[in-house]
Amino acid sequence: PPGWSPDKLDTCVMGRSHRSKLGKNRLQHAIDLTREILGVPDTHRIGIVPASDTGAVEMAMWSLLGARPVSLLAWESFGEGWVTDAVKQLKIEPTVMKAPYGEIVDLTTVDQSHDVIFTWNGTTSGVRVPNGEWIRDDREGLSFADATSAVFAMDMPWDKLDVTTFSWQKVMGGEGGHGILILGPRAVERLESYTPAWPLPKIFRMTKGGKLIEGIFKGESINTPSMLAVEDYIFALEWAKSIGGLNALIGRSTANATALGRIVEERDWLGHLAADPATRSNTSVCLTVEGADEGFIKKMASLLEAEDAAYDVAGYRDAPPGLRIWCGATVDTADVEALGPWLDWAYVQAKAG
Repeated sequence: PPGWSPDKLDTCVMGRSHRSKLGKNRLQHAIDLTREILGVPDTHRIGIVPASDTGAVEMAMWSLLGARPVSLLAWESFGEGWVTDAVKQLKIEPTVMKAPYGEIVDLTTVDQSHDVIFTWNGTTSGVRVPNGEWIRDDREGLSFADATSAVFAMDMPWDKLDVTTFSWQKVMGGEGGHGILILGPRAVERLESYTPAWPLPKIFRMTKGGKLIEGIFKGESINTPSMLAVEDYIFALEWAKSIGGLNALIGRSTANATALGRIVEERDWLGHLAADPATRSNTSVCLTVEGADEGFIKKMASLLEAEDAAYDVAGYRDAPPGLRIWCGATVDTADVEALGPWLDWAYVQAKAG
């Protein structure tokens, strides 16, 4: 976040056990701030879990799937990754709905008697679901949202989401290694009434004796978290609260994406990979560059990085060649606006060879 520096982190918990009263209080504080800023209702439990967003998604899939048919929706690489896990690891033969990069599946055709797994915002394609209205209130299956690049920048309809996951390092700019798992009451009911056919590693287990292990959602994490990373996350959450909370965060991300949109509109050689504005991300905005191949994009990205103008802006390796500009809430709009002339310069330089 703006104003961050390591010397601003509270280090009173360093060297203390995460099981100490102080350690558990700081973990609970992180959970409480998450609930407050995201507006998560008391009906939903929030847990800090191992291994980033990936760990949170895997934990949910391995613990909850298999009770009923499954549909997986994929329109970019991370959605494809969950398909691979379901098909090759869990071997559950799901229904798979796919769309090419830049597009989205027809959400009105999703079978909601199935458990449904999807990425709310496709980080590698810049395509997001437009809202949660397509998720029925009378759904029979559970809805699983990998929302790692959506939370803190988009409204989450918690009543529509049975399982939601994210990490600290996307919109809040935190350190990696930890995930957040949010479970609605229907997911908890499934956990307490269903046991998967496959063995579960210790770090995935959320029940004991058929009952939810409530401590996971009260600051008693399954394994040892980095308390320094926890303090870093708390710093980001307190910054978010100080600027006005969720509405301010959404406003900052939207302003950044709008500024980038103006840059695109002013240049014939730039375009949006996500053609439909209704499903275009306001965090991970993916751009097409006229006539560019992977080598051209790498050259542009290298030129920009060498000048300290922009870092890591080449699109994801599995996506069509293009640029990916982060517009999350920790970025100042003036910095996005300043990127336009730099893109012009890098494009001309790369074309010149």
